[in-house]
Amino acid sequence: MFKRVASAICTLSIITSLSCPAANLSQTEYPDFTFAAENSVDAVVYVEVTVRNEQQYQINDPFFKFFFGDDMGSQPRESKGSGSGVIIREDGYIVTNHHVIAGATSLEVTLNNDKKYPATIIGSDSVTDVALIKIDAKGLPFLEFDDSDNLRLGEWVLAIGSPYGIGLRSTITAGIVSAKGRSIPGNSREFKIESFIQTDAAVNPGNSGGALVNRAGKLVGVNTAIISQTGSYTGYSFAIPSNIVKRITNDLIKYGSVRRARLGITMTAIDQKIADQMKLSSLEGVYIVEVSKGSAAEKAGLREKDVILSIDGKSVKGTSALQERVNSYHPGDKAEFGIVRDGKRMNVNVTFYGESTQTGTVASDGTTMFYGAKLRAARPETLAALSINSGVEIVSAGTGKLASAGAEDGIVIRYVNDQPVKDPADVLNAASKAKRSVVIEGITRSGRSVFFAVAKE
Repeated sequence: MFKRVASAICTLSIITSLSCPAANLSQTEYPDFTFAAENSVDAVVYVEVTVRNEQQYQINDPFFKFFFGDDMGSQPRESKGSGSGVIIREDGYIVTNHHVIAGATSLEVTLNNDKKYPATIIGSDSVTDVALIKIDAKGLPFLEFDDSDNLRLGEWVLAIGSPYGIGLRSTITAGIVSAKGRSIPGNSREFKIESFIQTDAAVNPGNSGGALVNRAGKLVGVNTAIISQTGSYTGYSFAIPSNIVKRITNDLIKYGSVRRARLGITMTAIDQKIADQMKLSSLEGVYIVEVSKGSAAEKAGLREKDVILSIDGKSVKGTSALQERVNSYHPGDKAEFGIVRDGKRMNVNVTFYGESTQTGTVASDGTTMFYGAKLRAARPETLAALSINSGVEIVSAGTGKLASAGAEDGIVIRYVNDQPVKDPADVLNAASKAKRSVVIEGITRSGRSVFFAVAKE
């Protein structure tokens, strides 16, 4: 203890220009990030995004109004944005954030050696905020994935990216792992799966899509968000765990889309009341509130009021941890769930379904599953508010293929592959006849028309 205090005092003495014995300042007492930094920095890139927007304007000329009415006009306008990315293969595959490249009409990647390349979008997943882009190059430096499950609280990590644009490209900051399996408080963004690594490494606008690496110089996360009242770093940053990033990018490379496992439960965290009722020794685990009919959970025999404690021997401490764990599986994969039922511990074997296998199943609330979303016939008051006669409401867009295509809660579907729909059965029927893609036309709560498409498996 005395040596530690003495060392701290000597450090302070140097700062205040006072003398101090050099023998007390052994460099081995401080973490060395040089290997990790030098091994990683060339694999982190700057991503410039061009977005083409439609700028709305009002037609005020009385002559044009007489012939064309009061419709709004539009004029195309380009805007620029930027972020960071991480090279994950020597042949030019780069991972970044979905929100970095969303709506992009063109992408340009700048390497750490200042070489520039046009990039194409391979695929993107709004659910996890992961996107994959590619440049035409070979022999590139890249980062290997490490197992994010092995991260420990207090472990040192580096954040690498381009805060505030290309002028600060390849900036490196250091911090520790502050928390794992974290949800972002008050998050208003579109993330449907939240199980972030929280660090205190300084991350600012422009760092999105950059690397979070461990002291071995391997990728353990992709930086994605901060908590701030000012828009700048205030001590809290969040990264997508590498295990999620690796699975999403592998799917995008192999299949062109994300093949997401589905369990089919509604859950809540364990509080003291539930713990007392279930005779649990801790507040770890998740409590099953509802099991969807026809789901993988129901097929496996999971029930309401069961408590899930582990999946394949790995503990599930809360809802975010369960989301992350399930998201690491593919449809058709099997897993052993450790649960508590009526005070007794037991194991249940689950075979995960995918969005397609859940499509058509009816939940206990009367909604119909459709590519991960919940549908019902639009209510009369909804139709009246939108001045339409019929349609199918998206009660919950969920986290499946429909959400990834752009579906949002509250959209009323009017046409599927040009066929008018008035109830979920019409949607399923029209979709079943599609040969390649299911094209949906709908209207938002504000009355704006929207279009999106889902590729059939």
